[in-house]
Amino acid sequence: MKPEFSLLLLLSIIVFGAITVTNAGGGAPGGGGLRPNFYRFTRCPQAEMLVKALTIRKVRSDPTLAPKLLRVHYHDCFVKGCDASILLDTVGTNQSEKDARPNQTLGGFEAIDDIKAQVEKACPGIVSCADILALAARDAVSFPFGRNLWEVPTGRRDSRVSLISDVNGNLPSPFSDFPTLQQLFAKKNLNVNDLVALSGAHTIGVAHCGAFSRRLFNFTGKGDMDPSLDATYAGTLKQQCPNPANPATTVGMDPQSSRSFDTHYFTILNQKKGLFQSDAALLTNAVSAAIVNRLQFPRNFFFEFGRSMVNMGNIEVLTGTAGEIRKNCRVINPLA
Repeated sequence: MKPEFSLLLLLSIIVFGAITVTNAGGGAPGGGGLRPNFYRFTRCPQAEMLVKALTIRKVRSDPTLAPKLLRVHYHDCFVKGCDASILLDTVGTNQSEKDARPNQTLGGFEAIDDIKAQVEKACPGIVSCADILALAARDAVSFPFGRNLWEVPTGRRDSRVSLISDVNGNLPSPFSDFPTLQQLFAKKNLNVNDLVALSGAHTIGVAHCGAFSRRLFNFTGKGDMDPSLDATYAGTLKQQCPNPANPATTVGMDPQSSRSFDTHYFTILNQKKGLFQSDAALLTNAVSAAIVNRLQFPRNFFFEFGRSMVNMGNIEVLTGTAGEIRKNCRVINPLA
């Protein structure tokens, strides 16, 4: 079967449903220009179905792509908004967001490059990299369920700026305590419910040892272990990540369930098995701890995660004539 025919066939049989999620109670500023099915009334009405088909093809061959794309989308939105600035490469001495330490372990960029190239062939100059990233993250996570887990309003445009200096102070860290997390989310007009629900993304994917090794070997600078971490689990982690941490070694963020997008993350939090200090921090506040308990139920988690993804996807977006529609997600368009 020719690749072109197989893609058209895949497009024709995708019939995913969607959980319609509104932006009530915590929407981020700048999202007013987004709307469902934005591209339906453009010269690329098939845009979202095309992105879905291409994403599904990639996830089928590489299931690890879902957490990678979800993390890239998250890192993009928290720094200057969901504008695909995370996708821009460094040019000369002007270091981009990609070069910031928290972003050096991101993956999935090549998948976005390929999806964008295919979309450009079908509809040149219409579909933004920012929308492709938001859609691909949703489609990759949703694929095993056979339906969309959240709605992605579209109409984003791409930034022409990406600065390494913008990352610090905007991106939540795995070392953050609860007050710091709450403050960072509030800066994006996201509330505690969003904080806990979005932390549920840690149910899939892996982390590098350096993101949590301090909890195992030198938590307070005295060669001690974080007392909020289950001792047996800590012993397992020490075997996987001996000191000093090997930068190439990774472990699943959700023990025994890191390939399944489910509520297991919230269960292990209450067992003191959250991998990061920022995970354990969710239990140090009465409100967030209560939300952790509520989100152990799948119906609650999927609804709240979907709503919070819409809220996050609205952060400081560029719409209308702001920004541009990049031809290549890694570089800005040349000025006319």
